[in-house]
Amino acid sequence: MPHLTANGCRLYYTDQGQGEPVVLIHGLGSSTRDWENQTDALSERYRVVCVDMRGHGLSDKPKGNYSIKGFSDDLVCLTEALDLQRPHIIGISMGGMIAFQLATDHPDIPASLTVINSAPEVRPKRVKEYAMVAQRLVLAHALPLSVTARGLARVLFPKAEQQTLRETFEQRWCENDRKAYLASLRAIIGWSVVERLDRICCPVLVISGDNDYMPIERKREYVCRLGDAHLEVIADSCHATPVDQPEHCNRLILDFLRQSESSRQPQQEITGA
Repeated sequence: MPHLTANGCRLYYTDQGQGEPVVLIHGLGSSTRDWENQTDALSERYRVVCVDMRGHGLSDKPKGNYSIKGFSDDLVCLTEALDLQRPHIIGISMGGMIAFQLATDHPDIPASLTVINSAPEVRPKRVKEYAMVAQRLVLAHALPLSVTARGLARVLFPKAEQQTLRETFEQRWCENDRKAYLASLRAIIGWSVVERLDRICCPVLVISGDNDYMPIERKREYVCRLGDAHLEVIADSCHATPVDQPEHCNRLILDFLRQSESSRQPQQEITGA
């Protein structure tokens, strides 16, 4: 199994296809496996790299605190080690946060960003939001991981016909290391790069499920603060949009990547000349 060391942590990754590089970043408690509906579709045209972030999947699970910036720094090491020049970055949920962190810290790295059901900050601002954050932290630390996994699976896949998806994801979440999962959850709360969004200079696609946790209006607000960015809403989808609406999600991603390529081509030709 391919691994590389980033900042003292061995990271598992997959690498398939040829063409411009695309890096897929999973969400909290997830892994490379949850991109299974995207890798084949994307690798027909691109070099697709999926990575298990530290504390997740088949990567090392070091003790101590984690941070979104730390995850991003690991990702920078991965792009350098695999010689991924100007990769397209795609992240869901926590993975979208990591993408935002990388793009604001290193605006020269990404050729484009695709952010799915995520935001550039997780800072509660209203009493109700503080209560929700506190409840999630308390329950996550108090309940067994199996109970958390069962509850999340029901929220993400509420339909009767999604029983197989519920069972699959519940089993996968139960495989998480509890301490690493909680450290990753704590890394999210209070994080923000919203004041540095003007540093992002690449095209940005924001995809939202119509039934995602975060209201669509909140996503519209931060999209307006970005330069070359637009929002696409996928109907009949919750938080795990690449899983519950894979074909629609893949179509949006592929169209966006092609547009990003074509917009870069004239500049590349001028530079080459």
